[in-house]
Amino acid sequence: MAQQSILGIPKVSPKGRDIGFALGIVGILSILFLPIPPFLIDIGLAFSIAFSVLILMVSLWIQRPLDFSSFPTILLIATMIRLALNIATTRVILSHGHQGHDAAGSVIAGFADLVMSGDFVIGLIVFLILITVNFIVITKGATRIAEVGARFTLDAIPGKQMSIDADLSAGMIDDQEAQRRRRELEEESSFFGSMDGASKFVRGDAVAGLLITAINVFGGIIIGYFRHGMEIGEAADVFVKLSVGDGLVSQIPALIVSLAAGLLVSRGSTPGSTDKAVIEQLSGYPRALLVAAGLMMLLSIVPGLPFFPFMLLGAGMGFFSWIIPRQLEAQKQAKLAAEQELVQQNQDIEKDSVKSVLKTSEIELHLGKQVSARLLGTHQELAFRVGKMRRKFAAQYGMVVPEIKVTDDISVPDKSYHIRIHGTTVASHAVRVGEVMVVTGGGRRPSVPGDDIREPAFGMPAVSVLETFTDELKREGFHPIDNVSVVLTHLSEVIRNNLPHLLSYKDVKVLIERLDPEYRKLADEICTTHMSYSGLQAVLKLLLAERVSIRNLHLILEAVAELAPHVRRTEQIVEHVRVRMSQQLCGDLTDNGVLRVLRLGSRWDMVFHQALKRDAKGDVVEFDIDPRHLEEFSEQATTVIREHLDRGQSFVLVTSPEARSYVRMIVERLFATLPVLSHVELAKGLEIKILGSIS
Repeated sequence: MAQQSILGIPKVSPKGRDIGFALGIVGILSILFLPIPPFLIDIGLAFSIAFSVLILMVSLWIQRPLDFSSFPTILLIATMIRLALNIATTRVILSHGHQGHDAAGSVIAGFADLVMSGDFVIGLIVFLILITVNFIVITKGATRIAEVGARFTLDAIPGKQMSIDADLSAGMIDDQEAQRRRRELEEESSFFGSMDGASKFVRGDAVAGLLITAINVFGGIIIGYFRHGMEIGEAADVFVKLSVGDGLVSQIPALIVSLAAGLLVSRGSTPGSTDKAVIEQLSGYPRALLVAAGLMMLLSIVPGLPFFPFMLLGAGMGFFSWIIPRQLEAQKQAKLAAEQELVQQNQDIEKDSVKSVLKTSEIELHLGKQVSARLLGTHQELAFRVGKMRRKFAAQYGMVVPEIKVTDDISVPDKSYHIRIHGTTVASHAVRVGEVMVVTGGGRRPSVPGDDIREPAFGMPAVSVLETFTDELKREGFHPIDNVSVVLTHLSEVIRNNLPHLLSYKDVKVLIERLDPEYRKLADEICTTHMSYSGLQAVLKLLLAERVSIRNLHLILEAVAELAPHVRRTEQIVEHVRVRMSQQLCGDLTDNGVLRVLRLGSRWDMVFHQALKRDAKGDVVEFDIDPRHLEEFSEQATTVIREHLDRGQSFVLVTSPEARSYVRMIVERLFATLPVLSHVELAKGLEIKILGSIS
């Protein structure tokens, strides 16, 4: 027949166990009414003691109180066994006590001789002390703990239930785990509620033991004197010894069960067995052991106190205070080594799995064989400078650039390197190993022999010279650039050109989480009412595409919140954000407080204005420019812009607000790094120097 286990899992009981258990309960009840011979009483009392010790041992070794959820039921059964045996021994003592000290069986006689040492007064005092300890100390404390535990457990049920529902809604747990936790919560509340009532059994058992012993003493003396003609002293000696022996045999199991109940309810939520909960926590503070050892040694030398006991305890505590920290450190190192080994095993498994092929790093630098060998001695410097580059990007653009993976790749030519974004090669270059590069910009060349090349990051004219001429180049006033700097400069520029591709949805969420609570609330309001987080990500990507820093994310959110309720197009929102951030835009582009400006001529202003097609509301819906005008503008813009760039000047191109994004779209294909601003994006109070115009 099936029954429910402690954890609620169906378990099949052996055949006949339920019938045997029922017969056992009936046997306990029959003892209350039927006379029992002394040898059966001996067996019952021995069983009561063994049963109590078993309960105590189980209470010590369980991992948590719920593992012994049947304790209230077992406590009731143990109490009924003792009370039934008490009644049986009372019947035997009062009926056959006049026959001598062995009238109630060998167990009672043995305990009487052992504890009382032949003097019933000693036994009576010991019995009263046991009653006091059990009733006032252990039972009362366990009862109070059970009451408080039951009250707080029941009060905490709604909060725990809500926590389970929240975890289930968030997807942190599945339905089966939620059901298991709810079942465990029900069992916990039922257990502590039952313990609150079961503790009254122990308390009542102590009172009953005291009353039964008193009845046996006075009733036995009266029966012995009046029924069996015994002298008062003789009757008192016999019946007091038998009654107190019976009381001791009953109270010792009661004391053991009371201790088990106290240990069980006082465990609380401490995991592990009792020895782990007590010994590990007491020994977890070596300094406390050291102080206690010092105190014991101090007491050992106090005049009048014995030296050996205190010195032995002090030496023992001192030894443990010395050995425990070393054991803890050894366990910590072993645990750390096991964790590292597990991580390594997982990495090896992942490396060998097919899934690892599907994972691609966001930024990769693949080095050819000779380039890798050349940079091998400077790998530490390379890692340091890569980390410094990432910190610079974080400070400049307000976003954390992903980790840069530097690897050797046999598929890359020996003297080349490839830069990959999301697994796709976006840039590559051949390194002239053993040479340095001097950027000339088309101007003065060094006197030492060298080959004309193009600088990979910006495409500027340069000369490659052997490293042996480095000192000569410095004396001529040139700044030679080593291979590492060439690679990192190229990598930095590639990352800067691909910032919008590196800003993931996860990065946006992380950036918002770092804001103050008020701005996090503003972001949630924007992204739940007017647009999605993906829409906000699109705004930030468009800003980064034009190398606009998003470090002032709170200002961007304020600007988005102003226009998002009225406009849906991301491009219009971005233009509004740029206007609001004009101070930052111009501040990042000024040179010594001066903003150099190249204007769009009036003719091209008119051409772009006419190319803007509007709807009935006046909003721009299309950009339709004549291809001939587009080609002519590209030629003129290239000529004028190249002229100013060759002079080494930093400047911005300024146009009308409505045409700005379209002008930028054309110019970025010619000069990807040239900023394009509108007239309304020029900050107030800024010193502007006009270089000319495209016309």
